[in-house]
This record gives sequence, C-alpha cells and structure tokens, in this order.
Amino acid sequence: MPNRKTQIRVIITLGAAIFIGVLLYSSMQQTKNEFEVCQTFKGAMHCATASGATAQEAIRSAQGIDCEMLANGRDENIVCLDTPPTSERQVK
Repeated sequence: MPNRKTQIRVIITLGAAIFIGVLLYSSMQQTKNEFEVCQTFKGAMHCATASGATAQEAIRSAQGIDCEMLANGRDENIVCLDTPPTSERQVK
C-alpha cells in the first residue's frame, strides 16, 4: 500500500493537470472566431481584427477597438458603437 505522501502528490498532480487542461480548452474556445471589422465615424475609417467565442463577440470587440481610435471622448464613443460597422470579414 502506497504511503500517504505519495497519494497526496498523485492527487495534486492530477488536479493540476486537469486544471491546466480546462484552462487551455477554455482559452481555445475564446478565440474560435476572428473577424476584421471596419468602422466609419465622422468621415474617418479604421479597421481592426479581434477574436471571440462567438461571431457577435468578435465583431463587437473589433468595433470597440475601431471606435476607441476614431472617437474623442465617451459620448462620441457611445455614438460610434451604435453605428453599424462599414464592413465585417471573417478571418479565421
């Protein structure tokens, strides 16, 4: 019969391996969809690429990046985010 210290080491090692596996799997799911989105605001255009677990998350994230670059201040940023993107293209 293995001693108690060996059993605890095996349990901790298995727990750590399972934890790392879950982290890797969830990380891969978060980057499943990648989109390039171009946003036009006040006559200027910016294109950004972002990834997400769903297409909507990726598009919204890229649009947020675009609006941060195009808008001055919070109020303009909100208006920019409410404007539909000029183009959306799935990269991956």
